[in-house]
Amino acid sequence: MNITRNKSLLDVDQLSEVHIQSIMNEADKLSNDNTASTKKYTSGKSVLTLFYENSTRTRTSFELAAKKLGADVINISLGSSSVKKGESLLNTVKTLEAMQFDLIIVRHSDAGAPYFISRNIDIPVINAGDGLHAHPTQTLLDIYTIQKKLGTLKNKKISIIGDILHSRVARSNILGFSKLGANVYINSPKTLSLFKNKFFEQKNSRVNFVDDIDHAIENADVIMPLRIQLERQEQGNIPSLREYSKYWGINEEKIKIAKNNVIIMHPGPVNEGVEISSGLVHGDKSQINLQVEHGLYIRMAIIKTILSEAK
Repeated sequence: MNITRNKSLLDVDQLSEVHIQSIMNEADKLSNDNTASTKKYTSGKSVLTLFYENSTRTRTSFELAAKKLGADVINISLGSSSVKKGESLLNTVKTLEAMQFDLIIVRHSDAGAPYFISRNIDIPVINAGDGLHAHPTQTLLDIYTIQKKLGTLKNKKISIIGDILHSRVARSNILGFSKLGANVYINSPKTLSLFKNKFFEQKNSRVNFVDDIDHAIENADVIMPLRIQLERQEQGNIPSLREYSKYWGINEEKIKIAKNNVIIMHPGPVNEGVEISSGLVHGDKSQINLQVEHGLYIRMAIIKTILSEAK
């Protein structure tokens, strides 16, 4: 079963509910296989990680996932590459195509870059994050985590709080969560808001944009604060971190109106004491480390499926 369009994974909007569940099922199988047999799946395949933005979690997770499946993994340091000499993105990926990689995993600061690459080379591409646009594998690992903890996303109240404007995770999660029947609540400072528009209406998403954070948190099944992206705050969208934390930071007191079994998630990296308290990060409701673990299995499942389809 093809789970991807043109054997590439560019965003969750290309995946049906059936396709998403097939990835979850494959991740289950791989998570239960603790033997060396996993290495047979992509033995002899070559995987390239091409990251134009800094990354620790995502890049490491992808590299480990590919290696656990038996693939040879190459990563390009852009600081010492021809990109620094002025080579265009098109020329770079055409050169890499000539080297006959089997899969390219790309993160880029420009929205749409993975789509551009996919259109111009005959190699499967996985989008590991493009600008402010999309982060599909984060959404899939978040879905997997919620299913593991709550059984289903259908009719669950999932609240995403914080810097929505600069969050590619929020955009993909809105699409993915609503596709599986969740009721998604969005709360953020107005200066960091993603206003409801025809894009979400066209995607038939079940999204509620609310001004009151208590409205978002009340009876929530899942609360997901987002990292305040300090590197993108040149325009002064918030008065101060202290004020942001006071009104939009999630802590033990604020979540008392959520469901008793509410789970706390975060895409990372975390600014403890800003968008979320240290107590919640390390408390029993936190699924942050579980998300990281699940990210490995989800990315293994995606890589295995794409490379199997590419045979």
